[in-house]
Amino acid sequence: MNIPDIPSIHDAALAVALDTAIANKTKPPGSLGMLEAMAQQIGLIQRTALPHIEQPAILVFAGDHGVTAEGVSAYPQSVTWQMVENFLAGGAAINVFARQNGCALHVVDAGVNHDFGPRAGLMDRKVAPGTRNFAQEPAMSAAQCAQAMQHGADLVAGLPGNVLGFGEMGIGNTTSATAIMHAITQLPIEQCAGAGTGLDTDGILHKQTVVKQAVARHAAQTPLQILATFGGFEIAMMAGAMLAAAERRMVLLIDGFIVTSALLVVARLQPAILDYCVFSHCSDEHGHRQMLAHLGGRPLLQLGLRLGEGTGSALALPLLHGAVNFLREMATFDSAAVSQKSS
Repeated sequence: MNIPDIPSIHDAALAVALDTAIANKTKPPGSLGMLEAMAQQIGLIQRTALPHIEQPAILVFAGDHGVTAEGVSAYPQSVTWQMVENFLAGGAAINVFARQNGCALHVVDAGVNHDFGPRAGLMDRKVAPGTRNFAQEPAMSAAQCAQAMQHGADLVAGLPGNVLGFGEMGIGNTTSATAIMHAITQLPIEQCAGAGTGLDTDGILHKQTVVKQAVARHAAQTPLQILATFGGFEIAMMAGAMLAAAERRMVLLIDGFIVTSALLVVARLQPAILDYCVFSHCSDEHGHRQMLAHLGGRPLLQLGLRLGEGTGSALALPLLHGAVNFLREMATFDSAAVSQKSS
């Protein structure tokens, strides 16, 4: 896909107007903490002093990974397609949290090693039935990576609304995210690799070894080379969707470790995309905190989550509503006849 130019949201005059509006609300200065910063950020994204949340949605991308052949996951690959069935039946955690928060949920087959056939509620964008084993060869070709990114961008083009959350499902994808994180940040692999779906200490050490050997085997340098070499179809599709969503000036609601690995790639391509990102939570997956530090991201929640699926994004959505609603609906000192702090 052609990488769009993502502009900064910086607008000095609008920033002053938003600061003034926030300061005039009936509260001590700064007393709504991160909600105040988020209200200003969303206002700058939407280019208005009265931002709003409209038809929020979460895209959950599912894909399989050839690297599971190396024994890097506590679960068999078949769990990927089984969980997609669970999503379609409405029984997964992301279904519950999306429903309770009035958020549309779209499930995408980015590259699952299973034939679902035509299914209501499933967006079929399968590039291939899983990536190749990146311990032995690149996970995907450059053409497949570009195709996956374009599919992600095209999906966003067809969505209404102005807030988009990202989720994923794919046995083995924490190994892909670990390799991407190491290649982008150059942090030691020991700081990147975690338990994933529940590996014990020996399993984590084995995952580290697999990633170290794979990184030594390949010569990936650029962000897109890194994505194609180590990524999954779901990660590449998220990367394309993120770029398209920012180009549309949507708020990007970022989930955990896997989703943030896609953001690491696109932030290297278009650094201003970070202006559009709200980081829903800090995952309990080892490495996510360092990812956030690398990107300068401040998570809204810290709940010990490490499920994926976009669950953190769905749980954080009420905070976005709170940020825009206090700015739109809260009384000012003048309108409520409340005295301000003495100078």
